[in-house]
Amino acid sequence: MSADPLPAVSLFTNCGAGDIGFRRAGFAFEVMAEIDARRLSVAALNHPGAVTVAGDLRETWPRVVREYRTLRGDEWPALLAACPPCQGMSSARSGRGRDNDPDAGSRDDRNLLVSVIASVTQALKPRAVVVENVSAFLTRTVRHPRTETPISAAALLRRRLNRSYVCSALVVDLADYGIPQTRKRSFMCFLRRDEPAVSRLMLQGRAPFPRPTHPADEGGQHVSIRAALQALGTEPLDASSPDTAGQGMHGIPVWSSRQYAMVSAIPPDSGRGAWANANCSECGELADPDAAECGTCHAPLPRPVVQEQDGTWRLVRGFRTSSYTRMRPDRPAATVTTASGHVGSDYTIHPSENRVLSPWECQYLQTIPLDFRWGEALKMWGTTNVRAMIGEAVPPQFTQMHGEVLAGLLRGAPQRAAISASDARVVRAIERLAHAEMVARGTDGG
Repeated sequence: MSADPLPAVSLFTNCGAGDIGFRRAGFAFEVMAEIDARRLSVAALNHPGAVTVAGDLRETWPRVVREYRTLRGDEWPALLAACPPCQGMSSARSGRGRDNDPDAGSRDDRNLLVSVIASVTQALKPRAVVVENVSAFLTRTVRHPRTETPISAAALLRRRLNRSYVCSALVVDLADYGIPQTRKRSFMCFLRRDEPAVSRLMLQGRAPFPRPTHPADEGGQHVSIRAALQALGTEPLDASSPDTAGQGMHGIPVWSSRQYAMVSAIPPDSGRGAWANANCSECGELADPDAAECGTCHAPLPRPVVQEQDGTWRLVRGFRTSSYTRMRPDRPAATVTTASGHVGSDYTIHPSENRVLSPWECQYLQTIPLDFRWGEALKMWGTTNVRAMIGEAVPPQFTQMHGEVLAGLLRGAPQRAAISASDARVVRAIERLAHAEMVARGTDGG
């Protein structure tokens, strides 16, 4: 057995945070590719040995192949890790249409970026391929780029690679792996059919993913946001003024007096939203649950409201169960997204303080190492861009676990136990993928 690092390639790298976990598990990234050169420069700071390829991978993927060949010749990469953009799949994106509407799915051409993954895989023949995306990735219907028939991007990728690779899939809430946030994601893992690990997994009844460490369905306890923030130990912040809003990575947006009044009226540690604020802040009168203004003094209630041209107030049309809402302190944080700095997004408000989470706290909830190097990103590109990089990362605590399973399989020396193939997380994923392929066969005749 060789303990030398296993060569790897990263596509849709983002800032390289997720790939930190694979590196800790024994993989060394030779080439990393990302459309945004700024993000790629951050990845290069944290993976200094990698060759970077910036630009749209639909155009640059041949260069990825050439760069790897220059470094490694005909040696197969041990791992190809790919995290294509999920915005076109995400349920948080308005106007994306129904999951079974292929025309709506095809309006966002990023939904077919799996074709790039397939092309690089067929050229480099990596021993293992890992693809991460939102849960809808397995079932979200798009138009096949050649036949125009409905198919999910995941099913399309499986078809492209089926001759040479065995596919496994996983749908999971990463809170089951000790990540201190609810983060529901899908993973696909392809192993070359000639890998000895394939037969070993089949004989053992296992799949090439790690076992959950905090499985809620088996009595495990998720890590709460309260426990996570206490462990991080950051200073309290307040969104009422610049003097109390912090700065840098532990800084937050300052709110208007209206926004601040609305959030401060939500009881700390209640997990409630501003929609439930029932008392008028002007005269203290209780209001109707669906009212936008006080029936006595006609002042706007401390709820999400907007003023009409005639001077009256109405409730904001939005998600009344999740926007302008505090996170529950006794549960994992809500999913850290690119919109973590917006008070009106889903569950972005601190459990007890009057503010959103800082980028530093979001980084910690994403399990990105605290010594991760951001370089000049915050200064040059602003907090919004740093929050976006953090929100789109795959938590490296999970990729390290997954990498340990894969490294053990590829080296023939187990490092971490693999999940049972009968685990509901695996079965559910395979069923969804099988359904997507059945739909495709039903429209294209097989």
